[in-house]
Amino acid sequence: MTGLEKITDQIQEEAKASAARRLEAAQKEAEAVLAEAEEACAAMESEAAQKNAAMKVNYEGRVKSSAEQQRRTALLRAKQEIIAEVIEEAYVTLKKKDAQSYFLTLEKILKTYVLAEEGEIYFSAEDLARMPADFEKKVKAAAREKGGSLVLKKEPKAIADGFILAYGGVEENCTLKALFDAKKDQLQDKVNAILFS
Repeated sequence: MTGLEKITDQIQEEAKASAARRLEAAQKEAEAVLAEAEEACAAMESEAAQKNAAMKVNYEGRVKSSAEQQRRTALLRAKQEIIAEVIEEAYVTLKKKDAQSYFLTLEKILKTYVLAEEGEIYFSAEDLARMPADFEKKVKAAAREKGGSLVLKKEPKAIADGFILAYGGVEENCTLKALFDAKKDQLQDKVNAILFS
């Protein structure tokens, strides 16, 4: 082997060794980059899993909240319907009372609404026909107690029940329906307290 061949072999061996070292370094660098990328992927997957879990909890909370709101709304609607039915039933019961009880109730209503003025009182044809004989005296007595006077008019008004008070052209609607409507909120509160407290 000549000196030139030895030098050439030595250069080739050094080149091979250098290439092997560079290849090994590049391999290590590639493995490090790959490991770093895997760590980054794992961190992203963990973050995504946490976000998904948080979104799921949030969604489940919203669904439960919505369901609870719907339950409360349905319950409130049912309560309101029951209260309305009870009030309507009370109205019908009062309207259908026997003449004596019915006119006793009207007398109490009259004492509440009569004014210390001169006026007239009107009834429906049905109530005029079934009115107790002494009711006109009770009407006049109730007006006198307040310092006024009332004339019982024999011409019927087109009303279902109760009566109309007229003072100088101004009429006070004292039909049972009007009184129930005027006291609707108070009646609802009382029925609610009785049924649901």
